[in-house]
Amino acid sequence: MRLAKVRKRSGQKVNYDREKIFNAIAGANRDASTPSDKLSAHDVERVTDSVEQAIAENEIIGVEAIQDQVEKSLMAHGFYDVAKQFIVYRQKHAQRRVAQKKLMDTYRDIFFADSVDIDLKRDNANINTDASMGIMLKLGAESSKYFVDNYVLPEEFVRADKENWIHIHDKDFSLITFNCCQIDLLKLFRGGFSTGHGFLREPNSIRSYASLACIAIQSNQNDMFGGQSINAFDYAMAEGVRKSFRRAIRNEIKRASELCDVQAAGEIDFNICTYSEGDNPAAVENLAQVVGSAKLAEKIYKLACADVEEETHQAMEALIHNFNTLHSRAGAQVPFSSINYGMDTSPEGRLVIREVLNAIDAGLGNGETPIFPISVFQLKSGVNYNLDDPNYDLFRKACKVSAKRLFPNFVNIDAPYNLQYYKPGDYNSCVATMGCRTRVMSNVNGREESGSRGNFAFVTINLPKLALEAKGNVEEFFKLYDKYIALCHDYLLCRLKTIEEKHVYNFPFLMGQGVWMDSDKLKPTDKIKDVLKHASYSIGFCGLAECLVALIGQHHGQSDEAQKLGLKIVGHLRERTDDYTKRERRNWTTFGTPAESTAGQFQRANRKAYGTIKGVTDRPYMTNSSHVPVYFPICAGDKIRIEAPYHALCNAGHIAYIEMDGDPTKNLSAFEALVRAMHDADMGYFSINHPVDRDPVCGYTGIIANECPHCHRKEVETGTFHIARLR
Repeated sequence: MRLAKVRKRSGQKVNYDREKIFNAIAGANRDASTPSDKLSAHDVERVTDSVEQAIAENEIIGVEAIQDQVEKSLMAHGFYDVAKQFIVYRQKHAQRRVAQKKLMDTYRDIFFADSVDIDLKRDNANINTDASMGIMLKLGAESSKYFVDNYVLPEEFVRADKENWIHIHDKDFSLITFNCCQIDLLKLFRGGFSTGHGFLREPNSIRSYASLACIAIQSNQNDMFGGQSINAFDYAMAEGVRKSFRRAIRNEIKRASELCDVQAAGEIDFNICTYSEGDNPAAVENLAQVVGSAKLAEKIYKLACADVEEETHQAMEALIHNFNTLHSRAGAQVPFSSINYGMDTSPEGRLVIREVLNAIDAGLGNGETPIFPISVFQLKSGVNYNLDDPNYDLFRKACKVSAKRLFPNFVNIDAPYNLQYYKPGDYNSCVATMGCRTRVMSNVNGREESGSRGNFAFVTINLPKLALEAKGNVEEFFKLYDKYIALCHDYLLCRLKTIEEKHVYNFPFLMGQGVWMDSDKLKPTDKIKDVLKHASYSIGFCGLAECLVALIGQHHGQSDEAQKLGLKIVGHLRERTDDYTKRERRNWTTFGTPAESTAGQFQRANRKAYGTIKGVTDRPYMTNSSHVPVYFPICAGDKIRIEAPYHALCNAGHIAYIEMDGDPTKNLSAFEALVRAMHDADMGYFSINHPVDRDPVCGYTGIIANECPHCHRKEVETGTFHIARLR
């Protein structure tokens, strides 16, 4: 042969190698549909010979030209099925080359582009992707996504995700772990626990309880990719207050004995001598029997109460600071943490609630509003909602703090779909939430509890794309809808097949320390398949408002017809997930997806595919989940009335936001009235948004008029002093 060189796609010239042509044909032959379609070894040699003859006159030939000739030779010999397999092989490798180039471009952006110029580096608020470890984390994530797309997932899932029919969340963790967990600290702390680098004794003070709460969140986050929530923060921390109070009493008695020459006689009954916010005659009387003086006993008791109040204040302040500075996950990420509280009516629990609210109110070092933990106040009639409820004053305080700091948010235990689980005195029967809105409660495979459980993973459907593809035909829309609901279901089961084969030792804290429900019954070498039955498996949706406009020209804030159709659309997804639950005995749920980045990604893809359509693709983001669009003028009462019914349908999670103008700290009655309106409408989880300013120099976060309350710099009209307004 005269052929001497082959030009590769890179431009490099290499020596011709007959074996590569032979192997390519043999590979396609192995993928032939049936034995009758397959080539014999002699046939493979014949086709290889014909390819060589066709290209023999070229001194230099490109790889693509050789592959074109392979196709022609297979067809010429009548080997149509093998030719088809070879064409498919070429297409797949072409797609991988495109994906590889995209990955390399992504690497370049991560390494060299300014963080303000690319969305890629801003998709998680709790990751600093300008920092070295943040860059490494992002590089690993993008590499993992590439591997999963090209070597793991079936083509139907990859295509649906890339074409933005659906969004596969946290794809980079598909082969590694699952989503989130609500940590029962009382269960974890009992007897102590190990972080994998040493055993921690059971804590014996509120300071230790608060410190170990942060360590628990941090350790569990390193076993999972999603958020970490403490479902009954007040109940757990109250145990620490009780222990600190007992120590404070002993310390004050010791101090009194040193100063007053008092000899303690007998044992203190700490069932009687307990912390109290006010007078506690029974405690003082019991203490008097020990120290021999009622007057001294009263003094000791008051000092001990003051001691534990100060210690709790310091512990909660440290907890808030720690949660915002734990850059521990992969060396760069602050754990996405949430705490739920408000239900413990004991004096110790009330103290914890009051002091964590004080710590959030005070903010960080320069008065900044803390990002973490996401603070959630649990509302319950008979506990804190009514004027004569024991924790009503704490509800009022929560409103005051939220009016200043945007947190806490509120979860409604009285909503019928939450109230059905509630058992007075059982903290695990109170619905809690991850701050991002994830809700886990029902369980067809065991105990229906909030603690020790979480979500496995979720997938989101692009509702406006279905509507645009259906060209306004509602019947066609539902056909597409059913197709992608089924696809999401199948994808989650596909993902589960990998994770359920992992072992307890792959999750040293989550499973190894018994954080996850029933994992304490497993040995380190056991697979986790059986305990994953307690997780929820969620199918979410985004852009209901734009979907309705695409279908009938109006969204659910504009007409009763649209509202009726909106409830039918979300209700249909709930019916399908409920049906999966019954048929498969797995906790399938419907999710009002919270991911703002997904809303932007879907919107850009829809605009590119269908053009700019008013009310559908003409804004930077589609409307999140089932919200009425933020740009639509609507009063708070109507917004609540319209959005509330969707909360009952979205059993995997939901949230409502109401916007207030001005400074709500100046009108706390109006703020509380809004919270009550959402509670009484049976919304399950809600928040009130309002303007919050941040001084970019000193970092103060709060309401700023013309002068920063922290550094006293004044804003001037020339724009030389800019105050950032956050929403």
